[in-house]
Amino acid sequence: MSVSPGPPAERPLLAFGVLWCAYFATIGLFNPYAPLWFKSLGMSTIAIGAIASLQAWTRLLAPYAWSWVADHSGRRVALIRWAAAGALLASIGLFVARWLVGEGPDTGPAADDALLTPALLVSLLIPVLVGLLFVANGGIVPLAESALAQLLTTDQGLDTTRYGRVRMWGSVGFIVAVVAAGALLQPLGIAVFPLLVVLMNATLLAAAWRLPTGHEERHSGEPAPPVLPLLRQGAVRWFFASVFFTVLSHTSLYAFFSLYLDALGYGKQAVGALWAVSVAVEVLFFMTQGRYFGRITPHGWLLLAAGVAALRFAAMAAAGQLLWLLVLAQLTHAITFAGHHAACIALVGRYFPGRLRGRGQALYSALGYGLSGLAGGVGGGWLIDRVGFTGLYVAAAAAALAGLGCAWAASAADRRLAAVHP
Repeated sequence: MSVSPGPPAERPLLAFGVLWCAYFATIGLFNPYAPLWFKSLGMSTIAIGAIASLQAWTRLLAPYAWSWVADHSGRRVALIRWAAAGALLASIGLFVARWLVGEGPDTGPAADDALLTPALLVSLLIPVLVGLLFVANGGIVPLAESALAQLLTTDQGLDTTRYGRVRMWGSVGFIVAVVAAGALLQPLGIAVFPLLVVLMNATLLAAAWRLPTGHEERHSGEPAPPVLPLLRQGAVRWFFASVFFTVLSHTSLYAFFSLYLDALGYGKQAVGALWAVSVAVEVLFFMTQGRYFGRITPHGWLLLAAGVAALRFAAMAAAGQLLWLLVLAQLTHAITFAGHHAACIALVGRYFPGRLRGRGQALYSALGYGLSGLAGGVGGGWLIDRVGFTGLYVAAAAAALAGLGCAWAASAADRRLAAVHP
């Protein structure tokens, strides 16, 4: 008598959970604390915003390039491994550059012996290495999302319950990394940041290497279908517009929240704790979304997320110095990010099925996060220099309201599309 091995997709799902945990741990380290490291190197707010915008620049093309190859070859896991290896190499470059220049721009006589001057590091080397890091890790999310969606999509659509249970490990990885890094950087100093980046990306490569390949698609010699006809549909265009504006509002958080807290006088542990609050509620959302996600349509979640985001950033603009309000604002991340992301994944799966899936995920990353991150990174730094952080968060609230309007138009267009093609 043989023992039933259980659902065949469970072991791959566990491996994807480990990958999400490792990947978002690297994000939990890099996104909150890289601006503080850049600042320690003597960079201006505009320069920091410009480097942060490199992530958006790379998101415009890199995810689509990775996903185009995946949709045509079916070898998503191998590409994930290559992407993780590239991220590790770029992070090693940051670590080596850090030691080449010593402690930064204020090192005194020691800087005279450095192989590279701090000014050259700031202006050339660091941006190049950060850009290479973003090109590499920019392929991991769309490749992994499309591979995971392939496992979890049935005739009834995406299994959101099991998706949430896998995706929550990304939030767990983020929260552990952001809290642990804050606790480490407070006593050790920001100079150890590049070493931590290397260690986290080495963990990511190890996780990618553990992904199974048996579930990957086997494509025939026929070319993959084009995506342009889908982009001509009003429902799809308005959907991506709503994603752009809602995520644009959040670039005020992703690129500048740590600097905002630093300007208000909070220490690194407090910075980590406030980031952790937002990710803790992400974990709760993804763990439990199977109970209530289906009670609202995906477009309904887009509307709710944009509306709450507008209130969130307006409150931060009005009274961001109040700690209790910052905690409350971070709690809304469960809706403005987690609920929004789950709805977007469901809609991408609906609009881009089969061999379109990878490029659909890449377009979500590029049009949603690439363009918005580019505009928010550069524009946010410009706003802060001229009108301060208050002006930044007023603009973020306005962007969220624009996302609300686009989400309403997307919902209306989707209903018309369903009436024509039931």
